[in-house]
Parts: sequence; C-alpha cells; structure tokens
Amino acid sequence: MKKIELHLHLEGAAPPAFIRSIAAEKRADLTGVFDAQGHYAYDGFEGFLRCYEAATSVLQSPQDYARLLTEVLERCAEEGVIYAELFVSPEFCGGGDLVAWREYLAAMDEVALKARAEGIDSRAIITCVRHFGVERAKKSAICAAETAGGWITGFGMGGAESVGKATDYGWSFDCAREAGLGLTCHAGEWGGPESICEALELGCTRIGHGVHAIQDPALIRDLVARDITLEVCPGSNVALGVYPDWPSHPIARLADAGVRVTVSTDDPPFFHTTMRHEYDRLAETFGWGDTEFRQINRWAADAAFCDEVTRDRLRKEFS
Repeated sequence: MKKIELHLHLEGAAPPAFIRSIAAEKRADLTGVFDAQGHYAYDGFEGFLRCYEAATSVLQSPQDYARLLTEVLERCAEEGVIYAELFVSPEFCGGGDLVAWREYLAAMDEVALKARAEGIDSRAIITCVRHFGVERAKKSAICAAETAGGWITGFGMGGAESVGKATDYGWSFDCAREAGLGLTCHAGEWGGPESICEALELGCTRIGHGVHAIQDPALIRDLVARDITLEVCPGSNVALGVYPDWPSHPIARLADAGVRVTVSTDDPPFFHTTMRHEYDRLAETFGWGDTEFRQINRWAADAAFCDEVTRDRLRKEFS
C-alpha cells in the first residue's frame, strides 16, 4: 500500500550504519552510542535524546545532510511512502546561523528535487528544539521564515516536553505563521492533555503524537470539531514506554471517536520500526484493513503542509 508519512525526524531516520560510516570518515568517537549488535543504545527518553544528539554530532556539513536525505528518502520509497514530511532543525545545520542554514538547505533542496522526479515527494518542517530554550528557538524560527516556500512548508517544535510551556515559544510560532508556514508541535506524548491545549494556543493545526488526548473527552470533542490532526507514532510510543504494548495504545480509540489520526515512524532505526511494520502491527492488533488505512492516508493528505496541486494528487491516490 502507498503511504503518507507526516512525522519523521531527518537525523532520527539515519541508519546506524550510515552514522558509523560518517563517524569513521571524520575519525569521530561515538563510544556509547551503539550496542554490541550495532543498534542505537539508550535507556529511556532522556537517554534517547542524548544518543540522538551524539549521533547527529557527526553530521557537520551540507554534504553530510545531502547524503543523509538521499539515504532517508530512498528508505521511505522502499516502504511504499510516496510523500514524507521531515523535521529538520537549523540547530543541527549550522547552529541556527541563517547564512549557514541557507547552505545546508541548498544541498538538501537539490536532493529533494531529484527524489521527487523519481517518485518520492517530500517537504521540510523547520523544527526548534524545546529544551534548547526560547532564544535559540527564535533563531530557528527566523531561519524558517527567511527560507519559507518550496521545500520548506512547516514549522514545529520537538524535544523534551517537560521544559517550560509550549506557549513560552509563542514568538517563534507567530514568526513562522506570518511567513505562511503550517504549524505543528510535539505535545501529549509525555505531557498530558493540557500540553495539547497549550500547543493549540500556538495556532497549530497538527499535533505531534497527541496520544494523551485520550484522557480528556472534552479535548477529544474539541480536536474533532476543529479538524486537528494527530501525527501518531505507535511504535515509537511503545518503544519509549509511553504505552506498555500495542493493545494499550489509544490510536484506534481516537480514530473511533472521530479524531483525525495519521501514522508515522518518528525515528525509525532508534525504535526498530518501519512504515510497513507499523501498518502490520495495526492490522494485527486492531484488525485494521484497507478501509482504515485509506482513511488515515486521506486525513494525512488533508493535513499535509503542501500546495493544493500536490494535495489533490495525494487525495486521488487514496480515493
């Protein structure tokens, strides 16, 4: 089945072998990043963030990011993904400096255009990192606003939900909105329903994860009424212990309540998943079939941060 993926972190999609190869070229020490089997090694969410940032540290040039994007989009295509939105942070691409960011973007944009011609379309969501603080988030927002258009169509926030409130980052989201970018924010993964409400105050039309909305019937009704889309990543949630197992995951209950849910892999090699695996587990656990998968992809097409020509093309794929 063809698929749309809306929640995929570019660095988090880097296969361990790719990162080891880059590290070897640069003679970089990544002790502790991998286990004996060569997989990413971490314990809990904080450990995951440290491992993620350590692995990302070897990506130091526009050429590195061009190679990474090529690798990631090829793997997306192998999974049947025809359209992907990738979280990309200027923090990791030049330290939030606008001039450096433009150089990184030019290298990635060339790759994205080539991949589009080969059948895998993509867009980028510029992402600030919540635990890096408000002032650094502003730099990412300026990078987003100054390069909006073309491949850059969205702005969001990832990182540790425990740091401050989402509304502390209002300036950054206002800046991105004024530049015409779509807005999303990680919330309701580790935070409760109130964290989702804060993200909605920022003007987001999509929520990254958002699964803890299941705890609040009033919030569910609000999400349905406002056509808010959740970028749900079940395999990620189970791997990190947000839910103990697939049967406990609320994605099916949210969908049954009328919430627009989509399915993504988040950081697939970190969580030992793929889009095919996500679909297989949803089928096994909740009995989902063609009807449900077409529906979540139609919702994804509706929510995608893309032009209307692209949206219409995607909708036709799942009509």
